[in-house]
Amino acid sequence: MQRTIILKELEFRAVRSGGPGGQHANKVATKVELLFNINNSAGLSDLEKLRLKEQLQHRLTKEGVLSLQSSTTRSQHKNKELAIKRLWNILESSLKPVAKRKATKPSKNAILKRLDTKKKMALKKHLRKPPKPDY
Repeated sequence: MQRTIILKELEFRAVRSGGPGGQHANKVATKVELLFNINNSAGLSDLEKLRLKEQLQHRLTKEGVLSLQSSTTRSQHKNKELAIKRLWNILESSLKPVAKRKATKPSKNAILKRLDTKKKMALKKHLRKPPKPDY
């Protein structure tokens, strides 16, 4: 993943943001929409593209475009920075390889403790039953 190339490929749109801000929010486009086309990116290898498509399939459009929005601040520049930070976090977490699970087995002490608690619980429930009548 080459960040400098990816930064040049990003598209930004400024849109009017909802929420608080009074008259300022009604006049200025502070909400930032970041668009990143994974399919046409030169900053990603083919393996990285496949992994991102697999990991982010629910966030991508049919054309393979990742869309992020940021409207937390009243400044367009800060929203742009926040959107870029979110993009890096998403890309890094999606490209991180998943560690394989190592199979383990419980210790003898853990097995004995589990069986002991099972016996105690069974005895407790057995003692709750009413006694059987003698005929």
